[in-house]
Amino acid sequence: MGKKEKTVADRAADAYAHTVFTRSELMHRGFTGRLTAAAVARGELLHVRRDRYALSSTHRDIVEAVRIGGRLSCLSLLVLLGVFVIRCRELHVLVTPGSSRLRLTKERKVVLHWKVVTDARESLHAAPLIDAVAHSVLCQAPREAIATVDSVLHHGLLTRDEVAAVFAALPARFRPLLALVDASAASGPETFMRLLLRTMGVAYETQVYLDGVGYVDFIVEGWLIIECDSKEFHEGWDKQGEDRERDIAAARLGYVTVRPLAKDIFGDQESV
Repeated sequence: MGKKEKTVADRAADAYAHTVFTRSELMHRGFTGRLTAAAVARGELLHVRRDRYALSSTHRDIVEAVRIGGRLSCLSLLVLLGVFVIRCRELHVLVTPGSSRLRLTKERKVVLHWKVVTDARESLHAAPLIDAVAHSVLCQAPREAIATVDSVLHHGLLTRDEVAAVFAALPARFRPLLALVDASAASGPETFMRLLLRTMGVAYETQVYLDGVGYVDFIVEGWLIIECDSKEFHEGWDKQGEDRERDIAAARLGYVTVRPLAKDIFGDQESV
């Protein structure tokens, strides 16, 4: 049997697991200076920077964020968790105000975040999720930010009240976006399609169950089904065959089905 794919909750548990330590934490665990040096020599521990050690299994983005002098945050952390982010080319790092001796890398663009929503510091290497989500809103265009927050809610990483607290802490110009957030969106393309339909002013329902068909992404004006297809969930002939059977079943009920591609939903919305 194939290896079971990790859920977003599993990936969050991995990301926030205690994998980065101070010297005093290692000593508390019985690692003398000699034992620590030996573990580093064997490659079991990475000496990332002064007073920071990481398990060799720690994700490279986390290691780089700690090496710089902060904690992984924003889009970089959310991608690691499996939250929808339309693109992330930079390394996003939360640093403490007043921090000095930051070791910025020349190999990759780094975005530094200084402001925090919460003072919680439960991890040496990953920003609190509330802060990461707040940073993601600041770093993205409105539709992209809404899609990311939809994903966070859909996967149960934050509650609606916690998301409201995120927007309450952001500048006032971002707060109207909260009313557009919807946890029913199972993917980024669904969020973009929902916002497109809303802009068009047509009547629509999301995640509607039809007998003999199952759940469909959208029913528009009572007759048009829109399914937001992406490579991740619709790749392979078997899956395409299932989709066609669903479309025929929907046609028997009087519905027409269209399946715009994710790349077009993101990039060619006028045509869609």
